[in-house]
Amino acid sequence: MDFPKRPNFQELEKEIMDFWEKEKLYKFNLEADKPVYSIDTPPPTISGKLHIGHAFSYSQAEFIARYKRMRGYNVFYPFGYDNNGLPTEKLAEEMHGVKAKDMSRAKFVELCLETSRKVEKEYERVFKRMGISCDWNELYRTIEPRVQKISQTSFLKLYEKGRVYRKLAPTLWCPKCETAIAQVELKDKEVNSFFNYILFELEDGGKIEIATTRPELLASCCAVFVHPGDKRYKHLVGKKAKVPLFNFYVPIMADKRVDPNKGTGIVMFCTFGDLTDVEWFKAYKFEPKISIASDGTLNELAGKYKGMKVKEAREAIIEDLKKEGLLVKQVPIKHVVNVHERCDTEIEFLLTKQWFIKYLDLKEKFLEAGRKIKWWPEHMRVRYENWINGLQWDWCISRQRYFGVPFPVWYCKKCGKEILASYDQLPVDPLKDKPSKPCSCGCKEFVPEKDVMDTWATSALTPLINAAWDKGTEHKRFKMLYPMSLRPNAHDIITFWDFNTIAMCMLHTGKVPFENIMISGHGLDRHGRKMSKSRGNVVLPLDMMEKYSADALRWWAASVKLGEDLNFREEDLRKGIRHATKLWNTARFASMHLKEKPNKPAKLNIVDRWLLAELAEVIDACTEAFEHYEYSKAKMHAEQFFWNVFCDYYLEMIKYRLYSGEEKDSALWTLYNSLLILLKLFAPFIPFVTEKIYQLLFRNYEGTKSIHISEWPKSEKDWYDKEALALGRIAVECIAALRKWKKLKNLSLAEEVENITLAHPEPEKVETIKKEIEKTMRIKNLLVEKGSEVIVKE
Repeated sequence: MDFPKRPNFQELEKEIMDFWEKEKLYKFNLEADKPVYSIDTPPPTISGKLHIGHAFSYSQAEFIARYKRMRGYNVFYPFGYDNNGLPTEKLAEEMHGVKAKDMSRAKFVELCLETSRKVEKEYERVFKRMGISCDWNELYRTIEPRVQKISQTSFLKLYEKGRVYRKLAPTLWCPKCETAIAQVELKDKEVNSFFNYILFELEDGGKIEIATTRPELLASCCAVFVHPGDKRYKHLVGKKAKVPLFNFYVPIMADKRVDPNKGTGIVMFCTFGDLTDVEWFKAYKFEPKISIASDGTLNELAGKYKGMKVKEAREAIIEDLKKEGLLVKQVPIKHVVNVHERCDTEIEFLLTKQWFIKYLDLKEKFLEAGRKIKWWPEHMRVRYENWINGLQWDWCISRQRYFGVPFPVWYCKKCGKEILASYDQLPVDPLKDKPSKPCSCGCKEFVPEKDVMDTWATSALTPLINAAWDKGTEHKRFKMLYPMSLRPNAHDIITFWDFNTIAMCMLHTGKVPFENIMISGHGLDRHGRKMSKSRGNVVLPLDMMEKYSADALRWWAASVKLGEDLNFREEDLRKGIRHATKLWNTARFASMHLKEKPNKPAKLNIVDRWLLAELAEVIDACTEAFEHYEYSKAKMHAEQFFWNVFCDYYLEMIKYRLYSGEEKDSALWTLYNSLLILLKLFAPFIPFVTEKIYQLLFRNYEGTKSIHISEWPKSEKDWYDKEALALGRIAVECIAALRKWKKLKNLSLAEEVENITLAHPEPEKVETIKKEIEKTMRIKNLLVEKGSEVIVKE
C-alpha cells in the first residue's frame, strides 16, 4: 500500500476534488427513499472578491451538510448567485471604468451580465476548492429568467392580495446611488457635527433661536414647532416666524414630539430632515418644499445655492448667516446619522413615487412565525424580534436602477391606470414587451415601468426558488423541499434576508420557510476589525488554501462557537496543518500493520476495551453536539480524544502487541475500527485528508466509495464498559507518572528499567492492568504499593 511519508496537501485536495466531481458525490436524488435535509444556501452577492469571512461562514454551514449526509439524509444543498441589483452594477462600473448613466440601459445590462458570469466562475472555483459540498447542478441566479418569473409572480400575487401599492410618499433615498432604499439598508454612523443656533425673526420684530444640524434645509422649512407644555414658548404658538436668508414666513405650532431639552427647545420642521419631519408632514398635511435633488445637490428652491452638494451648501449658508448676524453660536456635537449600508452615504428623505409591500400590520404574525423556527444559537432570535418591533415603514421595493428584475407593470398613457402583466407572459420586461390587452379605457398606448425591484425582494424567495414554486405547491419537488430544513447565514443579514424571507413566504404560503436557522459570526482581521478593501485588510481564501490547505482553513473556521466572531491569524492555519499531518502519520503507522480487514476476536484486551469505552463517549458527545449545531464542540471532543487519548496513550500501549504478536488480533481490530471512526468524526471538518486516508486504507474493505456517504459512527452496546474505562484511566495515570519520572532522570521512554515502585490510591486495580503498564513503559518489574497519590518511588 503506497502511503507517502508527507503528502502535498494542495495536490491531494485537487485530486480529491476531481474525484468528488467525477463521482457526482453530492448530487441530490429526487427519487431516493431517504429523509430529506434541505439547505437554503445563502447566494453570495456578486460584488467583488470573496474574503476569509465568506470561507468562515460557508464552512460552518457545510459542516452540518456533511454530518447530515453521513446520518443517512438525502441532502439538498443547492447554490445560487445574487447577481442582480446595485452591488453588481457598482462592480461592473468599477471593473470596466464606466458609469451606468452614460450608457444605454441595454448595453449596461449586458455589461452587468458579462461581469457577473466572469465573477461567478471565480466564486465557484473558490467554493469548490474549499470543499463546499453543494450540488452544482442545483444552481440558480437571481437574474435568470426562471427566477425573474418567480419574483414577478410573487409581485402579481401580492398585488392581488392588496399587499402591494404604489404611492407618492417621503422615501429613504441614497443620493450617491440615486435610488430609493428600504429601512433594512440603513446603518448607523457616528459623525462630528455642530448645533447651529440660528435667529428667526417674528412678525412683531422679536427673535427666537433655533438649533439645527442642517441649515442647508432652511429653504424647505414649513413650520416651527414647540412643545405644548413648554411655558417658555407658549406665547409663540399661532404666530409666524421668518426663515432667515430665504425671507418667507412659516407658522409656529405646538406638538408633543418636540424635546424641550434639545437645543433651544424650538425646532424647525423641513421636508425632510429626519423621520420626525416625515411624521409631521403626514400628521399636518403640509405642502412639501423639496430643495434637494435626487443626486444630492440643491435645486432651484434653494436659490443661489442651487447645484451645490449638501455639505457644500451647509458651509455656504453658515457663512451667509454669519455675515447677516443670524448665527448666534456653533456647538460641536457627535451624533448618529443614517447611512446607506452599500456606500456609507448619508441618506435623505425625498418625496417620490415608489412601490411598497404592506406589512406593518403583520408584525405580530411575523413575531409568531419567528418563534416557530429553531434558532441556533437561540439568542439570535432577539435580533429578529428587535428588528420587527422597530419597523416604522412598509417595505419600499422599487429601485431607480438599471440591472434588476423588472416590475411587470405598465401605465396607461391616457388614464394612468396600472396595467399588470398576465401570468402567462412572465418573465416580462415592460421596456421591451407590451400588455396582452388594451386598457379598460380602450387605450392601446402604454408607458413602461422603468424601475426595477429591490434585489432582496427576489433573494427573499430562495426557499420558493429552490422548491420550484413556479411548478405549483402540489409538485413533488415543492412537497419534498418546503419548508426547508435549514437557513444558514451570518448575523448581519438577519434583518435583510431572514426577516424578508419569513415575511414573503408567510404571505405566499402561510407557512414558515424553514425549520432551523443557523447564524454564524464574522471572520475578522487579526485585530478584530471587519475586512474591507478600503482598510486594506482583506485576506483571500484562495491565497491561504494555496499556502496551507483548504482543510487547514476549515479547521480554523470550526474553532469557535456558532454565532461568535473570530479573528483570523495565520498561526491558526498552521494548527490545522499540524492536525492533518498528525492524522496522516497515524494512518500511515496503522497501514504498516493493517494488511487486511481484521476480524473481531472472541475476547478483547483490557486496553482495547478501555479505548472503545472512551470512544463510545466521544461518539455520543460529537453526535449530540452536531444535532444542536454545535460543530465546535464536536471538533473539540474528537480532537482531544485523538491527541490526548488515542495518540498519546493508546497507540503507545498497543505497540508491544503489534510487534510481538501477543493478543495482536485484538489490537488490530480495535486499531482498524477506532481509526476509521476518528476519520468519520473529522470528515465534516477536514474532508480532503480524511477522504484520501479512507481511499488508501479502508475503501477496499468497507465498500462505500467515499467516506462522506458512509455511515456516521455508532457505538456498540458492549463498548460502554465502566470497569474497562476505570482501569484504562488508572493505567493512563500511572503511565503519565512514569513518563514524568523518566524525563526527570533523563531517561528515554524506550530505555528499559529493571525495578520501579509505584504508589497509587488503588493498588489492587493497578495490579489488574500492571502488565500493560510494564510493557508500555519498558519496565521489567513494576512494584505497586498503596499511597495517597500516584507517585514513582526509587
